[in-house]
Amino acid sequence: MKKALWVIITVTAVLCSCRDSRTAADQRQGDTLRLKYAEKLTIVKHEGFTEVLLADPWNTGKTLHRYILINDNDNENDDQHLTPNTQHPNSGTIIRVPLKRSVIATSVQCGLIEHLGKREAIAGVCDLQYINLPWVQEECRKGRIADCGSGLQPTIEKIIDLRPDALFLSPFQNSGGYGKLETLQVPIIEMADYMESSALGRAEWMKFYGMLFGKEKEADSLFAAVEKNYMSLRDKVSSFKSQVAGKHRPSPKILMDKQTGSVWYVPGGRSTIGRLIADAGADYPWQGDDHSGSLPLSFESVLEKGGPCDIWLFRYNSPHAITAKELLSEKPAYNQFKAFQKGEIYGCNTATSTFYEDTPFRPDLLLRDFITICYPELGLGGSTYFVKVKNQR
Repeated sequence: MKKALWVIITVTAVLCSCRDSRTAADQRQGDTLRLKYAEKLTIVKHEGFTEVLLADPWNTGKTLHRYILINDNDNENDDQHLTPNTQHPNSGTIIRVPLKRSVIATSVQCGLIEHLGKREAIAGVCDLQYINLPWVQEECRKGRIADCGSGLQPTIEKIIDLRPDALFLSPFQNSGGYGKLETLQVPIIEMADYMESSALGRAEWMKFYGMLFGKEKEADSLFAAVEKNYMSLRDKVSSFKSQVAGKHRPSPKILMDKQTGSVWYVPGGRSTIGRLIADAGADYPWQGDDHSGSLPLSFESVLEKGGPCDIWLFRYNSPHAITAKELLSEKPAYNQFKAFQKGEIYGCNTATSTFYEDTPFRPDLLLRDFITICYPELGLGGSTYFVKVKNQR
């Protein structure tokens, strides 16, 4: 017992660093899990533990976070393999898996955790008003899941009372860290999946999340199904374009989102949305851009490049479906866009749909929407998330 306690204390002291500037080249012996699409995730399985490295999306060659996953039920392996000598080159944040009581700061992971069959592992959530999952809302009403307030400023006291085994938070460039949350001595899972440059790359992160919740096999099976469906849809539209559509008309051009305040945020060319538009057989004004995040642009610059677009897709949050008249009341200059003039406007109301809960890890569903709107000739049925805006002027 004394020996085990000494090992745990020593290893904890060595692995106290939450961030590490070393690259994946510093890894020691272990079996690296082959990932087909994820570029910012590396998983190395060692005897007795699993090492997970998150690449820093904003600093090439740097590591955002290094995790050491230890099976909480495998005490023998803890004592035998987690020694100072073996762990020193693999310093990182220790996470004992499977997780049983986590706080989730975004709606995105809630949907995935449900698909993995681990609802009971969610102890608290942030930004409850934006989570469109009835079971989460119901569990919060019953007090089974705690409402921890805003994701930007969560209620620290409530999180302390929950005694969670992990906090799931989204990292941002130059954010300055996570404030008081970093003092709670609770592992912080940095959800950098949204910075992947492909939709399947982001979805592949479900393998990491599956490991955290003891659902590795389920996550592997789910991803295999998503990948198969995604590739089938992509190949279908590609074949259709080469045989029919390409001979009669050029690829449709898509404009994304709308102005917020004085800024119009458009997806970067290497963002998951930007790449997904390409897989849907459509053109995108910023497809040559190399950013994987959003681009803050002025209305004038968007009009210059996006004005000739055939189709306008945007996301919004409202208790009712938006109309063309309402769009013009927000910004009369919207009528300068070709898509607006043609009535080819499609809105996704994130207040009433499960867009954010579904599509990050089910990009095949979003790809189907894009293809349905761009190529109705394929007969895929109606779109799920983006609905045509009524022309009530």
